Amino acid sequence: MPTPGSGRGFLWLGLVLSSVCVALGCETQANSTTDALNILLIIVDDLRPSLGCYGDKLVRSPNIDQLASHSLLFQNAFAQQAVCAPSRVSFLTGRRPDTTRLYDFNSYWRVHAGNFSTIPQYFKENGYVTMSVGKVFHPGITSNHTDDSPYSWSFPPYHPSSEKYENTKTCRGPDGELHANLLCPVDVVDVPEGTLPDKQSTEQAIQLLEKMKTSASPFFLAVGYHKPHIPFRYPKEFQKLYPLENITLAPDSEVPDGLPPVAYNPWMDIRQREDVQALNISVPYGPIPVEFQRKIRQSYFASVSYLDTQVGRLLSALDDLQLANSTIVAFTSDHGWALGEHGEWAKYSNFDVATHVPLMFYVPGRTASLPEAGEKLFPYLDPFDSASELMEPGRQSMDLVELVSLFPTLAGLAGLQVPPRCPVPSFHVELCREGKNLLKHFRFRDLEEDPYLPDYSLRIVCQCQVVKNISLLLLFLLSCCLRG
Repeated sequence: MPTPGSGRGFLWLGLVLSSVCVALGCETQANSTTDALNILLIIVDDLRPSLGCYGDKLVRSPNIDQLASHSLLFQNAFAQQAVCAPSRVSFLTGRRPDTTRLYDFNSYWRVHAGNFSTIPQYFKENGYVTMSVGKVFHPGITSNHTDDSPYSWSFPPYHPSSEKYENTKTCRGPDGELHANLLCPVDVVDVPEGTLPDKQSTEQAIQLLEKMKTSASPFFLAVGYHKPHIPFRYPKEFQKLYPLENITLAPDSEVPDGLPPVAYNPWMDIRQREDVQALNISVPYGPIPVEFQRKIRQSYFASVSYLDTQVGRLLSALDDLQLANSTIVAFTSDHGWALGEHGEWAKYSNFDVATHVPLMFYVPGRTASLPEAGEKLFPYLDPFDSASELMEPGRQSMDLVELVSLFPTLAGLAGLQVPPRCPVPSFHVELCREGKNLLKHFRFRDLEEDPYLPDYSLRIVCQCQVVKNISLLLLFLLSCCLRG
């Protein structure tokens, strides 16, 4: 028969082990943010996959290609709608336009559809410092004139001061006068404020990275670039990369016979520009004169190369600040842009070229090895350097995927609980997602059973469960002894 002292010993041991389990659980919660990966989400306006990493032999995009070489790249990613505001609201909430009830620029989803959580809001609620630079949400009523603040962001979003000149008369025409043109290569020193919006956004994003380097909290930084959105207002030196004699027309540049009128977009946004108005093009089908078609394509490609330099400077800063080994980088666009295919220009249609987007994810230690001390994954590459070689994507998926999958995929990659699938209907549900989780496409070397939790979480959960089971066993034995 056990002595009273031995019973107290069993009880003491059980309580101690239970306390250890509780302590380990607290450690898990405490370390979940300090060990968390940061997120850098780069969203580009109107960028189709005209990039070297997507097989385009003409476009010079060495910095984006370099990112792709360390990433998982999706070859067949598509937006939910080829319009800025509906697409952005869709992928930032993880809901389709049928749920957000936004197909244009005229409503705010929290008022007209439901109080749906957003990607940055979800990260903010999970201990992240969330920041917005440039065009992330579409400005105006579709984001409540606040870029969805304060729901989504820890601080007021940043917009470059020079973006107010984007649609003003700052384009020097052949007559020497300033115009509001579609084609607008500029000498940067001559434009108002002596800078351009995407340059300012890069500078601001780098400053935020510098501040967050010493932060105890993980960060979610979304950077939205304007180019190649029209007008094609970019530093004029980028035209030199694309001599007009090297610019071909779209391979299928004629309007298809029998095309239903509802399937065609008459590219009215282009027609409003002064240089296009001067061409007196018939509505709705045109066509645009051949020489001007070449100039549009030249300026689009030049804008992409200009964008590439900004992405390159941002990623190089991530390297310099030694954040590349602790930051997930996601790169995408809100939709594509037609460059004469099917006689179409711009967006607003459902043709492949208007909805097809680039999509890639760099995950340190997973899509690429962690950089060694002093090693740079993202050194800046000059698109004017003809010696630079085309980099192949690191890993690729040919599966058909959608931007509405961005929300669950980023949450899963960061080790957060992936929001549940939405019921039908889901207007009353604040947090759920309509897109598939893309984590199955990543080969996680450290995750075998549960793709939603980082490895350290699994270890702690298992350790805690073992201790808990031992405690229960000892308490059971103690009760048996006391009964005996």
